[in-house]
Amino acid sequence: MYLNVENLTKTFGDFTALNNVSISVESHEFVCLLGPSGCGKTTMLRIIAGLAEADQGTVSLKGENLIGLSARKRGFGIVFQSYSLFPNMTISENIGYGLKIRGVAKADINKRTKELLELIKLPQVANHYPGYLSGGQQQRVALARAIAVDPRLLLLDEPLSALDAKVRAELRIEIRNLQRSLGIPTVMVTHDQEEALMLADRIICMNHGIVEQCGTPEDLYLRPETSFVADFMGVSNLIKTQYIRDMFPNLMEHRPSSEDSDLIACIRPEQIHLFSDPSGIGTIRDIAFLGNISRIQVDSPAGDLTIETHGHVEFVTGQKVKLDIHPDNCAWVKNTQGGRIIS
Repeated sequence: MYLNVENLTKTFGDFTALNNVSISVESHEFVCLLGPSGCGKTTMLRIIAGLAEADQGTVSLKGENLIGLSARKRGFGIVFQSYSLFPNMTISENIGYGLKIRGVAKADINKRTKELLELIKLPQVANHYPGYLSGGQQQRVALARAIAVDPRLLLLDEPLSALDAKVRAELRIEIRNLQRSLGIPTVMVTHDQEEALMLADRIICMNHGIVEQCGTPEDLYLRPETSFVADFMGVSNLIKTQYIRDMFPNLMEHRPSSEDSDLIACIRPEQIHLFSDPSGIGTIRDIAFLGNISRIQVDSPAGDLTIETHGHVEFVTGQKVKLDIHPDNCAWVKNTQGGRIIS
């Protein structure tokens, strides 16, 4: 275990931001803390960084207890949503600032700064000031500054949320490639599911101060454990057992034998196949062509279902259809709300 967080609790008055939360990060691993606003992910990151204190619990790195150690002494690199660059310093000076205050020789700082400018593909801006750069370029510089000191851990707090969609997509790739090439263990806070799916080795999905599920992107998307995770990790069709029994009896054979009577089926839109059938149980209500996919809304006894298929489709609104789902494409999840099972 590289980073180990155990039984972390943090309250703000009557509000519990973290409720006895434990997580871990392996060396060289990229972990995303994912969840909606107020779920506790940023509080968790700030406590790990040493920027906030926990009410109880421990944070350790390679067995070293970090509780009580100042943020500066932890040796972490931190990148925030706001770029936080020094406006009166050149880009080279910004990147080399952490090395300078550590007393590193000027020649070594210049060498390291030049290497990092090449790494972030901005060698031409060395002598410019931050105001000259675009938002995406400034965030690249902030990232270079964070890794210049060879941090023991890299912490990213929503670093891409202030950027437009195109730049955000480009920087995702660059951040992942950079992290892989340098092998720096990284923890990133995000509310963007696509971002977490693309970047993370493991995703820790949080809600109301607890961890709902921890696993690989594939685990959380294809094998969610709760309805919150299923719904938060993308579009999902959540169907109660009573409707599955009537509409898709073949899926009942794979329902876990559990005392949890509230298990419901989670079926992703791309895992439902449609066939024209005048006696089918579904009726097409709407079709939206989205370029690479078409999103189809189907009225059924279970309610409104969302189906996605590649490209253009020949179906029309009002058409009766048969729905087919392979048992392997159905995940059974606990029906939860706010982290609690609905009885």
